[in-house]
Amino acid sequence: MNSIGLYIHIPFCDGKCAYCSFFSKSGTTAELDRYTDELINKTTEWSKTIKRTVDTVYFGGGTPSLLGHERLIKMLECVMKSFRVTDNAEITLEVNPTSTSELDFSALRRSGFNRLSIGLQSSDDRELRILGRRHSSDDAKNTVDRAKSGGFDNISLDVMLAIPEQTIETLDKTLEFCASCGVQHISSYILKVEQGTPFYNIKDKLNLFTEDEQADIYEHTVKKLNELGYYQYEISNFSKPGFESSHNLHYWHDEEYLGIGPSAHSFIGNKRFYYGNNFENFYNNEIKYEPDGGSKEEYIMLALRLSEGLIFEKYKKRYNEMISDDLIAAAKILENNGLCKVSDKAVSLTVKGYLVSNSVIAYLTETLDNQSKTK
Repeated sequence: MNSIGLYIHIPFCDGKCAYCSFFSKSGTTAELDRYTDELINKTTEWSKTIKRTVDTVYFGGGTPSLLGHERLIKMLECVMKSFRVTDNAEITLEVNPTSTSELDFSALRRSGFNRLSIGLQSSDDRELRILGRRHSSDDAKNTVDRAKSGGFDNISLDVMLAIPEQTIETLDKTLEFCASCGVQHISSYILKVEQGTPFYNIKDKLNLFTEDEQADIYEHTVKKLNELGYYQYEISNFSKPGFESSHNLHYWHDEEYLGIGPSAHSFIGNKRFYYGNNFENFYNNEIKYEPDGGSKEEYIMLALRLSEGLIFEKYKKRYNEMISDDLIAAAKILENNGLCKVSDKAVSLTVKGYLVSNSVIAYLTETLDNQSKTK
């Protein structure tokens, strides 16, 4: 059987950013200790049920680095002991610059962590304050430098687009800052103001960008990062060759993964399930189930997020049938409008197509519905 990805969720933060809608809370030392023990117990139990090889491990949050290197190493040791982890497994840790001053990066690297994802968002300190971030650009640079000194040579930085008051000049400054840090990967997301966040409560007072302005910023980012040597391999992700996120590729290839922790989702054996965003439900091992996954529509939707697109041979191998002529015909119509590219091997979205990807993907997957109705 194919290897799976393992996601470990750490739902603790030292404060809520103004735009964040993810489940997280502050934690006392006792709460962090209890959670570490519970994660270790759950990991051990899951390994008895999901007897699969693991080729990626991702510690996400929240702010996993808040746990400190000793707890994190303890968790990773449990993963290594419980699951069959491949020798070349990608093992990622999310960190924020404000929670790394006491982290021993050398110890983390020796224990098996080999990739870091650092929450930069911007190198402009004014924009960081607007977002409610608690670090400065200097803090981020120091974090990268300390991580590299500790032996990490696979580092990603998160960048946010369309921040209120952001300009093309400050955006370029941020992207150039990332390149000057010598990182191998950049994730770049357009700011979304979601319900339940402080930004949502004051959205009418914020100088938010229009959809057309966001589109211009996105296209500029893609072009700028390409000039800086980072190629786009997914809607929001750019890397040096060979440094794509293997863990996230499990998601985009519609492959299997196990998530452990409150709000963590899993996809195993075509079944999708998750823990609710409640600590006690997690501690009591209460699982919620979603509709089955792995459908043709789902596979196409996820494949079209990638620059390689929907590769016909991969689709045939998975579903034992060729992509329908109707879908290819629909894609060619979109190609005439500059939204996708069609070859004899694949359909992929253009940068313009990424900006309206939900509509484009819905249009293409409708052909599958029509096909099934005519059978």
